Amino acid sequence: MKIAIGCDHRGLKLKNALIPYLEKLNHKVRDYGTHSDESCDYPAYSYAVAKAVSGGGYKRGILICKTGIGSAITANKVIGIRAGVCNNVLAATLSREHNDTNVLVLGSGFVGPKRAKDIVGAWLAAKFAGGRHLRRIRQIRQIEKLESGG
Repeated sequence: MKIAIGCDHRGLKLKNALIPYLEKLNHKVRDYGTHSDESCDYPAYSYAVAKAVSGGGYKRGILICKTGIGSAITANKVIGIRAGVCNNVLAATLSREHNDTNVLVLGSGFVGPKRAKDIVGAWLAAKFAGGRHLRRIRQIRQIEKLESGG
């Protein structure tokens, strides 16, 4: 699977731990930065990853910042993105099964490398359940359509 990944300076260490893990699982990973621990602003990286996923070039995206909240807010501004902050395996699994998330957001202030790998592994393995959840995804898409003027 092709995965886009990005972070701010607070997520760099965790991102750098996840990339080899993802590659070991035979995923093709594109790193959208940052590549430095110097203070930077998360919106640019969150937007780049979200656009890569929404444009269809990447099936999934992963974002990391201190809490995950700002990156999720930014990514969810992009039409077609369903980003969720997940700091445990159950939340990650349910975000895929119920919400068909295509961007996983991690808070480096709450998740270390081992837990992050467990969360990412569960998220990648989980499948969208469809059924009643599909009805809700369609409602989200309708809201996006209304908000985009379409």
